[in-house]
Amino acid sequence: MKHRFALLAASLLAAGSALAGASAAQAADCPSGNFCAWENADYGGQRANWSGDDGWWESYIADADSSWANHGIEGPGIKAYVKVYEDAWQGGAMTICLAPGQEVNYNAVANDRGDSHTWAMGC
Repeated sequence: MKHRFALLAASLLAAGSALAGASAAQAADCPSGNFCAWENADYGGQRANWSGDDGWWESYIADADSSWANHGIEGPGIKAYVKVYEDAWQGGAMTICLAPGQEVNYNAVANDRGDSHTWAMGC
């Protein structure tokens, strides 16, 4: 009986480790302290990343953003949210806003609309 219980416990532990590894692989590859945007859904294609505001995104990502991750640093008085806008220099409508640590693998409303972003105290 002890042997069966130990075997069951080991099997469950191994299964849990495999699941943890699978979900970690799904996480967006974005450097700490940065906001990242990708050309394709599910964090695919070319990635752009920024640690500060950008009023005019590079041509390969402007109006071509399909997934996003906010790996900004949180703390008192730190702008840790990211607002993405449809026009340069934070003009036009906001397409998406990400809280600290938030990753969005696709959003139909924001897809292929971003041209600039700013760090903010909230959404």
